[in-house]
Amino acid sequence: MAMLFLPPSTQCRSFSPTVFNHISGEISPSSRLSLKPSGVENWVSRFRSKSLSLMFSGALALGLSLSGVGYAEAKVGVNKPELLPKEFTSVIDVADFLSNGQEKRIAKEIADLEKDTGFKLRVLAQNYPVTPGLAIKDFWQVDDSTIVFVADPTFGNILNFNVGATVDLDIPRSFWSRLAGKYGNMFYWKEKGEDASIEAAVMAISSCLREPVGPTNCAEIK
Repeated sequence: MAMLFLPPSTQCRSFSPTVFNHISGEISPSSRLSLKPSGVENWVSRFRSKSLSLMFSGALALGLSLSGVGYAEAKVGVNKPELLPKEFTSVIDVADFLSNGQEKRIAKEIADLEKDTGFKLRVLAQNYPVTPGLAIKDFWQVDDSTIVFVADPTFGNILNFNVGATVDLDIPRSFWSRLAGKYGNMFYWKEKGEDASIEAAVMAISSCLREPVGPTNCAEIK
């Protein structure tokens, strides 16, 4: 589901409600396929490969979100560096979802998190097709320790994530789908606002990444 054009040496996983269901084995009704148990593993592998390929070529065009393979195939990759800020920031809001105060609070939380854990959280708020797209990869120097969080309500759920390989080793994959289900669903952000969804997600991610790694880490969305 998500989409960062990363260097060959960098591995990442992209999560959206639909794609994550495929990865976890819980296939959503809208994309249900008839699979034989013996072929599930091979199909998931092929699906991941195709999804990541599509995402890397057009994903950030969707905002690190993939509501279905068909959507990704229909989109053309976006690369608009002119939409990037002049100076580095961990929060880019081209959709004007956040107030200046909210941006500063989120940026401080991200800075403290990176200092304490080494994980790099980056937030892009957008409304496709108004997005810097693939240009954020170089701007943020995305690597294995980076989580790119794209807030884009285009396809319903506003929370979409691209997770670096190092993060993926420590954080249960179910965390991302549960987080999107709690704070990213359309009912939540339409009632409370896109800004509330973004702030709640950032705080939940920060809390999760600070927990000791173990069988029960990130079990609760805080």
